[in-house]
Amino acid sequence: MIFREATRQDLPAVLALLADEDTVLDPASIVVGEAHERAFAAIEADRRNEMLVLTDGADRASEAGEAGEVVLGCLQLTYIPGLGRNGQERALVEAVRIRADRRGSGLGAELMRLATERARVRGCGLIQLTSNKRRTAAHRFYERLGFARSHEGFKLHLES
Repeated sequence: MIFREATRQDLPAVLALLADEDTVLDPASIVVGEAHERAFAAIEADRRNEMLVLTDGADRASEAGEAGEVVLGCLQLTYIPGLGRNGQERALVEAVRIRADRRGSGLGAELMRLATERARVRGCGLIQLTSNKRRTAAHRFYERLGFARSHEGFKLHLES
C-alpha cells in the first residue's frame, strides 16, 4: 500500500469513490467537470489542504488496458489555525472513502491512522470530522478508532 498526496491523474478515481460509496465505479466512466478541476487545483495550491489517497502500489503500466495504481481510498485533510488549544492547529478530515469491495480489510483504519499521524507530525492538537447521521456503520468505525461524539454539528446549505 502507498499513502500519498493525490495527483491530477487520481481525480477520476477519487470522484468515483465519492460518487457512490456502495458500488465500485470505473474511474474511466467518471466525467471530471470544470468545477472539479478548479476545486482540485485549489486544494493542490493551498498548503492547508491535502487530498490524500491510499493505493495498491502496483504498477500496471505494462498490463494491457490498465495503467497506474488502483486508488483504494481517499480523504481530505484541512489544517485550521485557531486560538484555542494554546494556538495549535486542528485537522479536519473530510471525504473519507474506501472502495466498496475492499471494506472490512483494515484499509480504512490504516488510512485514518496515517492521516492522524500526518496531523500529529504537523503539530495539530486535535483531529475532527463530521459524518452524515445516516452512516451508522461509519460512526461505529470512527468510535472504534477512538473518536468521541463530543459535539453536535450543524450545516446551512447556501444556494448558488
